[in-house]
Amino acid sequence: MCHNIRTISIVKSGELSICENCNVYHLEFNNIYFEFTIQQFKQFKDYLDAIEIGFWERKYTCSKMKRKIPIPSIQNNLVLMFNRQEIKELQCLFSLDANSSTKLLLLSEIDYTLIVN
Repeated sequence: MCHNIRTISIVKSGELSICENCNVYHLEFNNIYFEFTIQQFKQFKDYLDAIEIGFWERKYTCSKMKRKIPIPSIQNNLVLMFNRQEIKELQCLFSLDANSSTKLLLLSEIDYTLIVN
C-alpha cells in the first residue's frame, strides 16, 4: 500500500498521482483505476499522444456507441472506449510540461445535449 502519494495533475474526470516511495503512478479516471510503473507510464503516455481521434470517430461514425475511441488492453476481450473529451482530459493529465497551457475545447468537441426550457 502506498503512503507517500503526491498528486501530479487533476482534471474534471480524474487525477494522476505518484507514490514517491515505490515510484508507482496512480491514475483514477471516471470509474477506471490504473497503477503504472515508470516504463508503463511512459508507454501509456506515448500511446495517448499517438491516438488519431479523427480516424476513430470517422471509423465508428455510423455506430450507436457514444464513445468511439478504443484503447486496447492485454486482455483480449477488454477494450476501453472513450470519447473525444475524455481522450483530451487523459492527454492533459499525462502532459507533465508545466509550461503547457490548457487548450479550450471547441463547441463541436463538447458532447452535451442542450435542453432549452
